[in-house]
Formats: sequence, structure tokens, C-alpha cells
Amino acid sequence: SIHGAIASMTNCTAAVARVPEGDFSIEQISVGAPRAGEVRVKIAGVGLCHTDLIFRDQFIPYQLPAILGHEGAGVIEEVGADVTGLAVGDKVVLGFSSCGTCPRCDEGLPSYCQSFVPMNYAGVRLDDGSTAYSAGEEQVGSHFFGQSSFAASAIVRARNVVKVGDTSAPLELLGPLGCGFQTGAGGVMRSLACTAGSSIAIFGGGPVGLAAVMGAAIQGCSTIILVEPI
Repeated sequence: SIHGAIASMTNCTAAVARVPEGDFSIEQISVGAPRAGEVRVKIAGVGLCHTDLIFRDQFIPYQLPAILGHEGAGVIEEVGADVTGLAVGDKVVLGFSSCGTCPRCDEGLPSYCQSFVPMNYAGVRLDDGSTAYSAGEEQVGSHFFGQSSFAASAIVRARNVVKVGDTSAPLELLGPLGCGFQTGAGGVMRSLACTAGSSIAIFGGGPVGLAAVMGAAIQGCSTIILVEPI
């Protein structure tokens, strides 16, 4: 019902990308309830990745206005229908979207999901073209990397969510595990599969590069060179 839809809306603060190469606009927006297969997460902290800026600045075309952000971490505050294994109050880190059913996902390679591009870059729900966010009557793009975590409350596909176990690490610092850290560490530990005793040079000492350094240490590389121009 219309009344039920209105009652399920909530307001939150978000950083909205409105114009290429412009500052993010800090606004109050409306957030819908999670639908089937989704959860709503109260964001504790989110990383800023160059990919967010690439899409904001339209180096890759993307529907604006939109809420970007894909390195979020927080606490689940509402669970949609047909979601299992997750509950209100769970601490979570958010990753990218994948379908879970294509041959690549079946092989345990979700980053090569055959539906990766539409699931992560469409800016809308794929079934009906709706968005999770609005500003008055204006639709605001959502579901960036399945999460759009530049918002205090993010509507996230349940498959994106990884529960956080017992840890002393502050939840608000864990968001980059969803992109930058798994990229850097995965490049060294999985893609290159560096062997113990090998040497490696890493160019750039941001979060991705430092994660690569840690991955190289875990792999037992004997010589690790970090080249950082800044």
C-alpha cells in the first residue's frame, strides 16, 4: 500500500554526486526499506576509492545524481524478505555484487561474475529499475557496487555482506577490506601467488599498495620494495 511504502521510508545524511568533478553534496535523503534479498546497514565508516571519483567524474558514464561508495562497514538495522544467515545487529563489511549462479560464481570467482557490470554499475535495481534513495520527488542512484555506502543508511544486496567476527579492530576502519585491501593483498597472494623467497616491487603506497606489502610479507617474499613518489 502507499501508506505502507511511506511508513517504511527513513531519512539519513548522504554524500550525493550531482555533477562531474564537483564536490559531493551533503544532503538529507529518503531511504526505502530493504526488499527481498536486501538488508539495510547503518554505516559506521566508508573508504574513498579512486573508482568512486572515476564514476562521479564520468570517465565511465554513470547516472547522476547518485550515491556512490563501495568500501562500507556497519551494522545491519533491517533485513528484507528471503534473507538467511543475517540478522539485525550483525556487524558487517560490504563488498561488490555478484549473481552467485553463473559459471564464474560457481567456480568461486565472483569478481569475474558474468553479470558484474550491470549488478555493480547500473545504479538501479535490475528487476524494476527502481532506486533505494530519493530526494523529494527526485530519484537518486543507488546500488553502486551493490551498496552505495556514501550514505548513513545503505540498502545492500545480502550477497555483498560479510559478517565480522570477534575483533578488536574498530568497525569504522574495516570498510576498505571490501575493495582496496582485498585488491592489493589478492593481487599478491592470489593472482601473482608470490612464492616464499621471491622479490617484489610495488608501485604506490596507498591502501592498495600497503595491502600488497602485507600480502607479500605473509607470502614470505624475501625482498619487498615499495616505490612511493609522494
